Amino acid sequence: MATAMGAVAVLSAASAPALAHPHVFAEARLDITVSEDSKVEALRHVWRFDDLFSSTVLVEFDQNQDLELDADELKEVANVVHESLAEFDYFQIVTADGRDVAMQPPEKLIADFTDQQLIILFESRPKEPLELEGKLDFGVYDPTFYTAIDFTEDSYMAVENLPQGCSREVIRPDPDEAIAQNQQTLTDAFFNEPGGNNLSKIFATKLEIQCSANG
Repeated sequence: MATAMGAVAVLSAASAPALAHPHVFAEARLDITVSEDSKVEALRHVWRFDDLFSSTVLVEFDQNQDLELDADELKEVANVVHESLAEFDYFQIVTADGRDVAMQPPEKLIADFTDQQLIILFESRPKEPLELEGKLDFGVYDPTFYTAIDFTEDSYMAVENLPQGCSREVIRPDPDEAIAQNQQTLTDAFFNEPGGNNLSKIFATKLEIQCSANG
């Protein structure tokens, strides 16, 4: 059990991020909900994992060996992922004008298994009121490079109730350009601290929301 979910939870003893590469792949959707008074209410995540990893999870968690994941088995999957991803802030990156925004841990995760693929769903909220003003960035990224979470369409990073005076854009950094622009920061010490660096901010696909002062 721990071996299977260790991948999605990034619990492996990976080498330096410069040498690491993804072993688990997921297609994702992120929906940001906005209140009527222009505050970010919640981030709603959906991750659909690749067939190979999903089959591994099926084998490891199918306790009654009926080649399905029943409600109790899915609940166990969700609990293991929920506990394991806490250290990594559930792969969420949220910044306001470049400053990190603290997010509440999701109360729970929901696991589903559809068309032989594992699906994880959860919702999180800012710890403090987050006004839609200035520049806000939202991304999902594994800082250890073990899991690749991909937004295959720009429309899969969406905003509900985007106010007038605000615009949205999906930013997909080019890895080579990101390295070139940050090479002075990417030192050996930087690479040897996978839990305490900013690689996720450099390489993550992000939804950028820009709002005018009067927005």
